[in-house]
Amino acid sequence: MSTETALVLLTATAWAHAAFQLTVSALVYPVLAATPHAAWRHAHDRHSRVISVLVVPLYAAVLVSTGAAVLVAGSVAVWVAAAGAGLALGTTAAVAAPLHGRLGVARLGDRRRRVLLARLLRADRWRTAGALLSAGAATFALV
Repeated sequence: MSTETALVLLTATAWAHAAFQLTVSALVYPVLAATPHAAWRHAHDRHSRVISVLVVPLYAAVLVSTGAAVLVAGSVAVWVAAAGAGLALGTTAAVAAPLHGRLGVARLGDRRRRVLLARLLRADRWRTAGALLSAGAATFALV
């Protein structure tokens, strides 16, 4: 793979990831957080099923394109893009995914749900920051 191809793929996937993450932060999570307690289980289960169809291929593309760019181009900007992607994906794996697991528990009380949701929204801000950092650095590496 050429350096230019690797950088184009990195930039495209980084911006796709940033757009996805901004959509989740601005639209998806606020709607989910506003769900009444009585409807929570159904809404969260549906969210988990629907979002995974987007997350799995997108995160795979981010991992592959970032790894390829690091191997082929390896500039400081590429490493910053990789760090941003690592922050976003690492926060997902270490914080957001386990929180979603806890939020999916059948007999979760409203108070506990609100505490977990607040943590999820904080983690989401870190994921968004990482995705935007990655997209910005990838763009810088490309130009």
